[in-house]
Amino acid sequence: MRYLLFLVFVLAFSSLANAQMRYAESFTTVDMNGRTVDLNALKGKVVLLTFWSTRCVICHSEIPKLNRMATQYTDPDVVFLAASMENEDKIQSYIKRNPFNFDILPNSFGLVLKYAKKDGKGNIAMGFPAYFLIDRDGKIDFQSSGWDQTKPLDAAIARLQAKR
Repeated sequence: MRYLLFLVFVLAFSSLANAQMRYAESFTTVDMNGRTVDLNALKGKVVLLTFWSTRCVICHSEIPKLNRMATQYTDPDVVFLAASMENEDKIQSYIKRNPFNFDILPNSFGLVLKYAKKDGKGNIAMGFPAYFLIDRDGKIDFQSSGWDQTKPLDAAIARLQAKR
């Protein structure tokens, strides 16, 4: 009986969690290497979209952790994207000292507007770094921001990979 109640609870909770998932806002942009990145073309892949800034102290400490995580996933079906509102020159200067192991999307203010929550006055409310993990169907499966998020991100990516 306990097992049945537990199973009902798990199924109810998982359907509630899935009902709250929303589709990621589509976008097309150009990365630092001049390649076009189209989120719709990445359907069928797991995508980690990170928002960061060269002026973000927390981002400075998270980039090496994210780099290590990105190198762990050699599967081409896991894509790491780092969006910044800053321009290519500012980013290029920064990545000479702080390399990234994934694609950087400069000039991404429009992306911030698509993904950030807004307060009652329409002001952007997004902590940096911000993370949006997008599943193979294009839904936001996991969302977080702030310091030391690599462990929950890694677990969520592994979970999505196992769903093949």
